[in-house]
Amino acid sequence: MSTLSEHDGLVATWRRINPQAEFGLLECCELNGRGEAVPHPQPSGRRQIVLTDVYCQIAEQLGHVAAMSVAVTTPSFGIRVPDVVWMPPEKWERLDLDAPVPFVPDLCVEVLLDRTFPQGIGPRIRAYLEGGAREVIAVGHRGKLQFFGPHGPLETSTFGITLSLDRFYFEDFAPLSH
Repeated sequence: MSTLSEHDGLVATWRRINPQAEFGLLECCELNGRGEAVPHPQPSGRRQIVLTDVYCQIAEQLGHVAAMSVAVTTPSFGIRVPDVVWMPPEKWERLDLDAPVPFVPDLCVEVLLDRTFPQGIGPRIRAYLEGGAREVIAVGHRGKLQFFGPHGPLETSTFGITLSLDRFYFEDFAPLSH
């Protein structure tokens, strides 16, 4: 997906299969690079609480320009929906906030609590980093944090983010299997 017309085609397809997104009713699908729908199920109540907690901590540490479940355009996959994103205020200016962001924000977070991916989390992380994310944080099924930058795994956040997540939400959790 390298041209503006390809991007416009993906956005048009995304709007067609996600007609309620502009009203804040995001029961949506992602789109791969061929414009094919990839289900993106609604998070469980437990995962929604963790997503909200992560969002609040990032917004407090980096500023209020974080968001949850924003569709973003990646060069290697198509349209993905990270759990939490952050970018400086100037990048939010002049964006159509009812359409997928035409690039990947500086920070993307995936919470794996009740999710499994057929190929694992690696392709999602690569898609964000190839699209320009400076950092991706993966919150594992047991609450373990992993940080990734353009050159691979990181020991700590390049943004200086520290997340304190309540262990209660990760107790007795077994990931879903397909």
